[in-house]
Amino acid sequence: MDIKRTELGENIGFTSITDEKFKTCSVYVRFMTPLAPSEAAANSLGIGALSASNSKLRSVAELNEQLSALYGSALSTFIRKRGDIQVLGLSASWICNRYSLDGEDIEGEMLGVVRDCLFSPNVKDGEFDATPFRITKNDLLDRIDAEMNNKRSYALARAAEAAFVGEPAECSCYGTRESAEAVTAADAYAAYLRILKTAQVEIYYVAPEPNDKAAEMFRREFSAIERKSRKCTFRTVSPAKSEPSTVTEEMDVLQCKTALTFKSDSDDIYALRVMSAMLGETPVSKLFVNVREKLSLCYYCACRYISSKNTLTVDSGVEKVNIEAAEQEILRQLDEIKNGNITDTELESALLSLDNALAAVGDTPSSYSSWYFERFCDGVSVDPQQQAALYREVTKERVIAAAQSLTLDSRYYMLCREDNA
Repeated sequence: MDIKRTELGENIGFTSITDEKFKTCSVYVRFMTPLAPSEAAANSLGIGALSASNSKLRSVAELNEQLSALYGSALSTFIRKRGDIQVLGLSASWICNRYSLDGEDIEGEMLGVVRDCLFSPNVKDGEFDATPFRITKNDLLDRIDAEMNNKRSYALARAAEAAFVGEPAECSCYGTRESAEAVTAADAYAAYLRILKTAQVEIYYVAPEPNDKAAEMFRREFSAIERKSRKCTFRTVSPAKSEPSTVTEEMDVLQCKTALTFKSDSDDIYALRVMSAMLGETPVSKLFVNVREKLSLCYYCACRYISSKNTLTVDSGVEKVNIEAAEQEILRQLDEIKNGNITDTELESALLSLDNALAAVGDTPSSYSSWYFERFCDGVSVDPQQQAALYREVTKERVIAAAQSLTLDSRYYMLCREDNA
């Protein structure tokens, strides 16, 4: 595997990842912009509309027909939140030219489709074409509804609102349903133009062999745009509240959801990640073994460390009568780590879990793209093997210090209504 990053322009990075085991080529274009409630929905629709049509393939049907003709190539857009940053992107994949039946230039054709979607969208009179845009808008509204209907995802989103109140990270990357409904095709196109001119851009190209065509195309197209880009800050530590806040809401659910958010002032992200794995990310973690298995206080209990905000969230599905007992046991298990009550086996199990996750990097093109994008955001240049070595350097003392750095910031409770209890 070979990796090389170059600058195509101001705040425009292009990373080429070559791994001969793949039979496909993939490109991932990420636009990064500060997350703002007033812009999130319009940004989402502005990027989302790019994969529905372009100036040459002017309908969803025409675009899909072309992708099918190119050996089932794929094209899609995505929206993510990383701390205080909204990440909006377009991805495409196709088989390598060597596998085409009649010597077709699949690479050239697909780069042309990507170019037209990104730099020559389906626009008329200053707005996206009505029919493809309506489909894009309905898709976004469905996605927002799906997050609401997935109660665990909804609980985590509400926990983020409670933890990061007043900060960009409290917002959904999609915006609210109300704001999305209000966005017009003209608003979305204006948002896209703003993103194109101001966002920080990172492009990842994953293929079995080197090829300069993609980099040349992006360099040429971006050079024609008058950009005034804003460099993003990818890690904004959130201060803990002086007293933990509590948000409670009743919903028509049978299983209650809880989420405890802790904040840290430690810069030792490797120890925090190991500590998180030990606390609640594996089947042998303290939360799983004790809160779920031994005491049967919940249906699930897990934690996740968010490096971009230096926070750790523990969420669980629990019966209403067990909420207080489950929370006390969660806090007790964290105290066990703070007090140094951890075994060599627990530490080794956490490290093995992290090793296993790192070993999967490179199994797919998207895993390469995601991995190196996250390292770019972290401001470090390490491969998975080097990261594994850094985890292996974490001692019990560093794990204890990481746990001791955590302060309970907020609680979120989703309770079942009394008639459902």
